[in-house]
Amino acid sequence: MTEYALSSRAEVPTDRPERWAKQLVSHLSNRLEPREVPNGHAFDIGDAEGRVLAEPGRVVLTATADDEDALARVEDVLGRHLERFGDKEELKVVWHR
Repeated sequence: MTEYALSSRAEVPTDRPERWAKQLVSHLSNRLEPREVPNGHAFDIGDAEGRVLAEPGRVVLTATADDEDALARVEDVLGRHLERFGDKEELKVVWHR
């Protein structure tokens, strides 16, 4: 595992975390190679990493990178897609650095 200087995390409450995590991972897998990690999957997005984890009552997204632009790119990719898929359930991704 690569160590990065910057990180952020979003915890998205939902009654169906496995469903939303699975849909997001499946979608991202069309362009990115997923790696299994405990409770979910990790993706290399440019020079950064994003993780999608299913935990009881929430989907947890993490972004790690060495610079602000790369971190923002991971946050955008993960957050935008999860919100789009979960629009009917009004999923809202709020990142905390």
